[in-house]
Amino acid sequence: MSRKQVLVCNCEVTMALDGKRLGEAISALRDGEGGPIEVCTQLCRAQIDRFRQAAAAGGPLLVGCTQEAPLFEETRAELGPETPVTYVNIRERAGWSEASAAALPKIAALLAEAALDIPATPSITLESSGQCLVYGSGQQALDTARQLASRLAVTLLFTDAEDALPPGRVDMPIFKGRITGASGHLGSFQLTVDDFSVMGVSSKASIAFGPARAAVAAEADLVLDLSGGVPLFPAHEKRDGYFRPDPGDPVAVQSALFQITDLVGTFEKPLYVDFQADLCAHSRSRKTGCTRCLDVCPAAAIQPAGDVVAIDPHLCGGCGACHSVCPTGAAAYAFPPGTSVVQRLRTLIRGYLAAGGERPVLLVHDEQGLDLIGAIARMGRGLPAHVIPFALNEVTQLGLEAILAAFAFGAERLLILVPPKRQDELAGLDQQKSYAETILGGLGHGGADRIRTLIESDPDVVDDALWALPPLRALPHADYLPIGQKRSLLRAALDGLFEHAPQQPQRIALPVGAPFGRVQVDAEGCTLCLACVGACPTGAMIDNPDTPQLRFQEDACVQCGLCAATCPEAVITLEPGVSFEESAKQPLVIKEEEPFLCIRCQRPFGTRSSIEKIVAMLGEKHSMFQDKSAIDRIRMCEDCRVVVQFEATDNPMAGPARAPVRTTDDYLREREEIEAARQKTRDDDKP
Repeated sequence: MSRKQVLVCNCEVTMALDGKRLGEAISALRDGEGGPIEVCTQLCRAQIDRFRQAAAAGGPLLVGCTQEAPLFEETRAELGPETPVTYVNIRERAGWSEASAAALPKIAALLAEAALDIPATPSITLESSGQCLVYGSGQQALDTARQLASRLAVTLLFTDAEDALPPGRVDMPIFKGRITGASGHLGSFQLTVDDFSVMGVSSKASIAFGPARAAVAAEADLVLDLSGGVPLFPAHEKRDGYFRPDPGDPVAVQSALFQITDLVGTFEKPLYVDFQADLCAHSRSRKTGCTRCLDVCPAAAIQPAGDVVAIDPHLCGGCGACHSVCPTGAAAYAFPPGTSVVQRLRTLIRGYLAAGGERPVLLVHDEQGLDLIGAIARMGRGLPAHVIPFALNEVTQLGLEAILAAFAFGAERLLILVPPKRQDELAGLDQQKSYAETILGGLGHGGADRIRTLIESDPDVVDDALWALPPLRALPHADYLPIGQKRSLLRAALDGLFEHAPQQPQRIALPVGAPFGRVQVDAEGCTLCLACVGACPTGAMIDNPDTPQLRFQEDACVQCGLCAATCPEAVITLEPGVSFEESAKQPLVIKEEEPFLCIRCQRPFGTRSSIEKIVAMLGEKHSMFQDKSAIDRIRMCEDCRVVVQFEATDNPMAGPARAPVRTTDDYLREREEIEAARQKTRDDDKP
């Protein structure tokens, strides 16, 4: 599959894998190419030579097992050549199920998805030298700091040292204070400490401290927060290098110590978001437009930066919420790229249907969801044969283009599995879900029943919910290649859903904030100043270089509101909604006028309404426009205004008349005149 040799195993006959039927299912995905697949029974032990032979051949491999991946990697390393190997879990996700006899289409689809070549995610580098700040109270903070001191360069900052015994040997700096400000990340934390004081060297029965100082700056590579108070950072669990275990839970504290001691050296962090500033619709000319990513980022990693936003990759926790809500694709999730997500959806759903599967239900989950699926497979009934798991780094990265694509490709339902501790981060995803439900409902696909969020961590509850799903009417599936950026993917999914929709309205209204819509312009009040054209970041508002004209292309509008905020006449309003009319893809004229002709040279400039409005506002009302000549200058083009201004006798900028230019002829003529006058004088003096 995709030039990869496939190795599958029924895990000691605990899965019903028929090599002939599986080969037929995979052949259906490849337009009839291929044959039966040899099914191993113990590929990781008794039949490990089959893996060795395949790896020694040097070609890429696809192995249907993740549990024994470390053993396979060790075996591959012994062979020398760098054979690329991809591992996919077909056991817990398909084979271990009460419906395993009907799971072959799903297994074939999972193999096809895993065979895709997904681009590598870029990364950034973080450096940590092991400078660790322990922040807490009492003897527990002191004991914990001592435990770390043998491995890290520890500084202890007490919030309260009343029950702490003075150490007989001071092997770390000890202070007291209260952290009032914190920023930074692994390898570069900046802290502000109030009531800062140094431990006295003569502390006897209890730890004494010297005079306190305010607003002391401190730095650290790592922070262990045992204070039990308010976290120093928003979304603190995503802040690399910051640990905040419950001080009352010894197991949690020891787990944090175990992790923090490994954070010394150089580390690679995925560059979760590929930000393209030229697509950002945040602001123009100090007018704020789109703030969707700023509103949903839980880690405060996104900040305004002039006309665009700035995403700090060191602070980004990779939740993907910015990608989910970004209407233009400026904040594009790169773990993996957004196009890859839609490509995986297409391969998975189309592969399942081509292999004979019916009623595909997509179960979107993250890493914790994979553990829950494993528990269901081991202790429960396993996943139903038509429930197809779809793994993402974070479920909150799911955007409208992916949700609609799943249904366009033929999914019956979309289930989103969310851990309860993440439910506070679902605002952006819930918003995208509501848009999708409105669109599906408007097309007659029944949106309210199609999408469901499962906020659950109990395997039994999820097991029961999956097996109790009632059937829905099958969706006719479309097919398209996931090409382009987010906007193109969205339009392709919408067109696919519309093509086979039971209802085909020309327009569906959407809630405020939706990434689609049109603008309403009061043409009577519009003066064609074209300020909206200059402010529009997507080219939805368009001028005409040949004539005064304002045009609008609805398909390009992201409802950022910059045009309405910029319009000096306040005649623009937003109307969110999605249009399926062909006219939405073409620029439509909103208003046009004949150009105003300069009263002096007859050159066209401006529009009649704008010029006359300026005349009405300034004529005989402003001190500089009290007479007809001054008012007439408003009706002239920029060149004629300058000429007329300098020709005016009352020009306040005019200087004295310039002396004529003197030439050689002037000097020669004056010389002759002088000589002639002298000669006349001599002649008159003769007797």
